[in-house]
Amino acid sequence: MSLKKFSFRVLSKEKYARTGIINTSRGQIHTPAFMPVGTQATVKAVFIDDIIKTGSEIILANTYHLMLRPGVERIKKHNGLHKFMNCKLPILTDSGGFQVMSLSKLNKIDREKGAIFNSHIDGKKFILSPEESIRIQKGLNSDIVMVMDECPKNTKDKNKIKASLDLSMYWAKRSKDAFGKNKLKALFGIIQGGLFNDLRIESLEKLLDINFDGYALGGLAVGETQKEMFNVLDGIKAFLPQNKPRYLMGVGTPSDILGAVKRGIDMFDCVLPTRSGRTGLAFTWNGRINIRNSKFKYDKSPLDKNCKKFNLNKYSKNYLNHLFNTNEILASMLLTLHNINFYQELMFAIRQNIKKGTFERFHRKYFNNI
Repeated sequence: MSLKKFSFRVLSKEKYARTGIINTSRGQIHTPAFMPVGTQATVKAVFIDDIIKTGSEIILANTYHLMLRPGVERIKKHNGLHKFMNCKLPILTDSGGFQVMSLSKLNKIDREKGAIFNSHIDGKKFILSPEESIRIQKGLNSDIVMVMDECPKNTKDKNKIKASLDLSMYWAKRSKDAFGKNKLKALFGIIQGGLFNDLRIESLEKLLDINFDGYALGGLAVGETQKEMFNVLDGIKAFLPQNKPRYLMGVGTPSDILGAVKRGIDMFDCVLPTRSGRTGLAFTWNGRINIRNSKFKYDKSPLDKNCKKFNLNKYSKNYLNHLFNTNEILASMLLTLHNINFYQELMFAIRQNIKKGTFERFHRKYFNNI
């Protein structure tokens, strides 16, 4: 059986919101899509088979963290992440560029060498160049590879953002050269430019000249307001290519996702549903619930009676409250699974409403309520 080439096509549109299908050698991804985050080759507190049952069609893993532990050579012995973690879904790997920002106290940037890290685990020195990031991602055998970029901190200093943009574009070209030609895999470029629309468009134009399989927006979800993020998307949405997937990195809340879909975004990832699940915060169709709250001690109702795709309603709020307040591991497992399931039900509903031409109404109903 011949493997499918990477491809993308738009199926339906409602203004800028759109549905589509990404074809990969490991299966289809229906967009708009949410990718659960499996930073270290695991989505925390959830079995991969249950991730699949929620309707998830792709997950994300992280180059920087896997470079440190267990190391790409160990994963290569399994022919990549899929067999290593027993995951049949397509996998997107981040390049490590976000850690250039989030672990800035442990690294320094060199235009030619890349990011020179001291491991946050043991202090060991690592150099993550664009070429090394691509080499590692090839070793991980991910289906969608991200270029190495510098993700700048949130700042209104345009000169700093411009310098970071120029470096990221230089690294993007080097990443493309290192990636080479591979019709079964995809390489995404990352648009930078902070909150400055002219810099965002400049970055996109340079990436279009290099030519990538998809285009991500980086440098957001780093401390800006939701309104500022939407302003960036409004400023660039008309310039993004129609025939390539668009990925908003590290986003976000349900309302972030609804607003970004309205502005033409196809792909999302965020640790929020899993991290919140481990701390007792549940996302539901009726809003957020802190299940640790004492008001749920005698509440026999299910967490969210509207959840349909995964039968978690057999557990009462009373029981979940008990699990969290006694620090039982099952508490994190159940609520994390619930949150991922809710996110996937949200994405399914978004796709259905775009297809029916009712997304604007759906957006108005839920934007301020979930």
